[in-house]
Amino acid sequence: MKAQNIADRFRISLRTVYRDIKTLEAAGVPVIGEAGLGYSIMDGYRLPPVMFNREEATAFLTGGKLIEKFTDDSTNKNYISAMDKVRAVLRSSEKSMLENIEEHIEVVQNYAPFETAPVNNILLTLLKSISTKEVLCILYSAIHSGETTERKIEPVGIYYSGGHWYSIAYCRLRKDYRNFRTDRIIRINFSGEIFIDNHPSLKTFLKKLAKEEKLETIIIHVKKEIVKHLRQMKFYYGFISEKEEGGFVQMTFLTSYTEPFIRWFTMFADYADIISPAFLNNSLKAHITRLSEKFS
Repeated sequence: MKAQNIADRFRISLRTVYRDIKTLEAAGVPVIGEAGLGYSIMDGYRLPPVMFNREEATAFLTGGKLIEKFTDDSTNKNYISAMDKVRAVLRSSEKSMLENIEEHIEVVQNYAPFETAPVNNILLTLLKSISTKEVLCILYSAIHSGETTERKIEPVGIYYSGGHWYSIAYCRLRKDYRNFRTDRIIRINFSGEIFIDNHPSLKTFLKKLAKEEKLETIIIHVKKEIVKHLRQMKFYYGFISEKEEGGFVQMTFLTSYTEPFIRWFTMFADYADIISPAFLNNSLKAHITRLSEKFS
């Protein structure tokens, strides 16, 4: 950790950092300073247990509910183990508070990101590979073609979107970067081979994906009494925001999948209007015409 990072984190001057580090060294804390690298603490040294306040402990508990529903079994088990350690250092009053409030926090999940995943340690394996720079061997089933191939990949990062976890990685088979849906990974193992970390950042790839997907901004007006029935479904179609306008609610979506959006919109089209883009009204008419011809 560089001195400047410490100063920025705690909003103090570099002079204060240097002074406090010297104080720690004088107190016997094994702080190691290396020019150009920063400060570190000798391996094996441990600080006394950290005490968490109620708000911090509740934040851990809330995060755990999300981890339980939206990560794999291996990650969840590690979180439970970590949470047990957090509980161990809490005061009795905080422990009782957590036990009482735990039953009052729940995450409702309409689909499971790993319901078909054949292995349960995918996320941890990918993250460990990113940390250790070790090439992974995977057996992958492509989403569109269904083709199953053996691949060696160099993971760049993982992200969650649209109900699934993905990993962007350099694929040695395709000799290019690919986006892998983690529940399509049938087998995953470390190869023992180290790769050189010269990949762009995950943020760089996500920005590129957004441009390639050509996201479309869709604005619709929906009657107030209907909005409550859309519930969580709106999030599957790129929902961003909403605001009331008279007897209607203006809803904004951002999506690259306009055809699925139209099919969903048809369910409540008699109570709503597409404001923009204009071409979606033509798409809606064409879809309704096809339905009419099919059932006429």
